[in-house]
Amino acid sequence: MKALIIDDERLARVELRRLLTPYKEVDIVGEAVNADDAKEKIEELKPDLIFLDIQMPGKTGFELLEELDGVPDVIFTTAYDEYALKAFEYNAMDYLLKPIEPKRLEDTIRKISLRYKNESEAAGTDSSLPSSVLTELDQVFVKDGEKCWFVKLINVRLFESEGNYVRIFFDENKPLILRTLNYLEERLDPKTFFRASRKHIINLKWIDNIEPWLNGGLLVKLKGGNKVEVSRRQAVKFKEKLSL
Repeated sequence: MKALIIDDERLARVELRRLLTPYKEVDIVGEAVNADDAKEKIEELKPDLIFLDIQMPGKTGFELLEELDGVPDVIFTTAYDEYALKAFEYNAMDYLLKPIEPKRLEDTIRKISLRYKNESEAAGTDSSLPSSVLTELDQVFVKDGEKCWFVKLINVRLFESEGNYVRIFFDENKPLILRTLNYLEERLDPKTFFRASRKHIINLKWIDNIEPWLNGGLLVKLKGGNKVEVSRRQAVKFKEKLSL
């Protein structure tokens, strides 16, 4: 994938180049020092991915994106965490805080590489996931009141419907977000996430135990203590999915 680094600080550009050196799948085609410079180079080089600083002299990274006709995939790189919510309103693929941690960058590149692989396979077959599907490697921004989290989907064990809201269970947290379970079912990778019932989507990798239940259904116990009833109709699909 062709990548463009956009940052007004030379040392920050040099350091990001160094950190990206091990990733042969990332071809750095250029650098830009401000929004106007970046706009010209995006039009000229047509990168697939941009590493974009937010606070730059003149226009911000957000203002740059608003001026583009076609926006590449965006990874924000910034020293400030207060822009996180706004960044994800721009459909950012990730949000890296400076100084960038090598392990954090590795997770980001792995996630993006998987997405590009899926898109490449989708171009040749009809069986791959659409690019809008969120895999277990994706990290999402969750806000509930004044609290915010960056959550890797692999760590989310359960989604539980509460009307037009969904409660997300991860670690010791269970924030409530304004989404429907139907919306999440369309966005989540079915290889990892399963619609167990009208009220629940479970992460298959968090299953600890399965027991027969009432009326031909199943009772699934998740690591972390949650118990979820799988309806009789969904139990058939569940067994098919997990059978050899």
